[in-house]
Amino acid sequence: MPPSDAEDLQPRLLAWFHTHARDLPWRRTRDPYAILVSEVMLQQTQVERVIPKYAAFMAAFPSLEALAAAPTAEVIRLWSGLGYNRRAVNLQRAARAVLEQHGGSFPREVAALRALPGIGPYTAGAVACFAFEQDVAFMDTNIRRVLRRAMADPASAGPEPTERELLAIGEALVPPGQAWAWNQALMELGALVCTAAAPACYRCPIRARCREHRARDERETRAREGQPGYGSGEGREGAGARVRARVAERSEEPYQGSRRWYRGRIVEALRQLPAGTAIPLADLGPLVKPGFSADDTGWLRALVTGLVRDGLATCDDDTVGLP
Repeated sequence: MPPSDAEDLQPRLLAWFHTHARDLPWRRTRDPYAILVSEVMLQQTQVERVIPKYAAFMAAFPSLEALAAAPTAEVIRLWSGLGYNRRAVNLQRAARAVLEQHGGSFPREVAALRALPGIGPYTAGAVACFAFEQDVAFMDTNIRRVLRRAMADPASAGPEPTERELLAIGEALVPPGQAWAWNQALMELGALVCTAAAPACYRCPIRARCREHRARDERETRAREGQPGYGSGEGREGAGARVRARVAERSEEPYQGSRRWYRGRIVEALRQLPAGTAIPLADLGPLVKPGFSADDTGWLRALVTGLVRDGLATCDDDTVGLP
């Protein structure tokens, strides 16, 4: 991207964010613990679902020390309704690692944050940026979509830009000293305007600098003038549409009845047990699968074994409980 384009794009997007940013509780703090909790909760979960869960979690575990000291079963119980229960266990493991390995002070560098249990490149970058206001770039679903649409050349017949290429674009665009606002603005634009299914280009503050938007305008102009090439689906726009269609099809595949669905049902059944108690495998089965029979015992035991391995359950003599 030409420097002039970047210099024009940055103030446009930052000004839009200043006016349109949602008031989210984790945006009111620079506490790395609170930021980590919010970022882990927001993985694959909508903001509206996270807000009340975040408030309840922070009330129950207001500090790193409180979360680290809590029984894991209590952490899992409070995670109910968020899904992807392994995130709760990894969050507690990360809290304990910060206490044990860093004396209770969060590391500030991305590499050190990534070394914490369950922390990937996005979460490490987000904590470094949103807690410590470091000038770092990182990719989440919304940032990736905005950069791919706005910065990657849609006229190119080549492949979609790689993650490394997109990250390099993101790093080049971070305004020095304004990474917190910039990364929040990219995420907000992807969440509210540049959405996956129906981007609202007419109210996008950077549409004049968006390469995909300009390419679409050119195709529409050619169509009005009767020039060839319109509607053929050539170039990245056509390829991107096909990719998005395939992703949409995959997202509609049934979740109910999947292995992950049954794992969630097991954890939910264990959540309903009185604290400190467990349930025989034979009694757990009917709570998880209607029509459960003795023939399903091996299948259920395999699911429980996986949950034990992930730190989400305990199993002793075929008696199952929360850890």
